[in-house]
Amino acid sequence: MSDSLMFNNDAYVVLETDLPEQLLTPTEMFAKLQEIVVKFAEDLPIDVLQINNVDERVKYLLDTSCELDLGPGQYLQWYAVRLEK
Repeated sequence: MSDSLMFNNDAYVVLETDLPEQLLTPTEMFAKLQEIVVKFAEDLPIDVLQINNVDERVKYLLDTSCELDLGPGQYLQWYAVRLEK
């Protein structure tokens, strides 16, 4: 059985094309992914496209992925981090 602490995070480190590294709260990360999911709705991976609701798509991405290919030379990567031990 996995430890539930393993899934707790305080923030996300975000790497995005042509932008400096960002540190986002979970709420900010959710909002960022909502924008991306809406903007790139047709270009999302097939497993994500099978989910009809935008918020559920975002939750799925946060739970199962750490990056999205946004086209040639474009990327979005995120890594959950804990700020305190």
